[in-house]
Amino acid sequence: MGMFDAIGIAGTGLTVHRKWLDAISDNIANVNTVKPMSGAAFQARYVEVQEGEGVSGVYVKGAAFGSAAGRVTYDPTDPQADKNGYVRMPDIDLGTQMADLIMAQRGYQANAAVVDRAKTSYEAALEIGRN
Repeated sequence: MGMFDAIGIAGTGLTVHRKWLDAISDNIANVNTVKPMSGAAFQARYVEVQEGEGVSGVYVKGAAFGSAAGRVTYDPTDPQADKNGYVRMPDIDLGTQMADLIMAQRGYQANAAVVDRAKTSYEAALEIGRN
């Protein structure tokens, strides 16, 4: 582990949490997206993360998607409703998304604080070396 690894590792955490925040915001923005029964519902996106192989930190491995079947909802007033009055809605729980949003924000803030504190420590070490 090198002297400046703390910033690099926290940087990978910042990237992962930013991508997680992007996925959550996309899911929340589409929580009320209506689709006709003949099509697929909006599929929630979930970020898959893995430990770095041979290097320190974490990385986005890929994305997993929610159910394309979604929730079938009765809304005969919707212009996309079928002849029986049904439409597809995403199978997204807003409460879970909000809880995930808070966790992702806190993770991002924690990694940003690590970068800030490591920078301060490195600056102090350089100052000691000058004296």
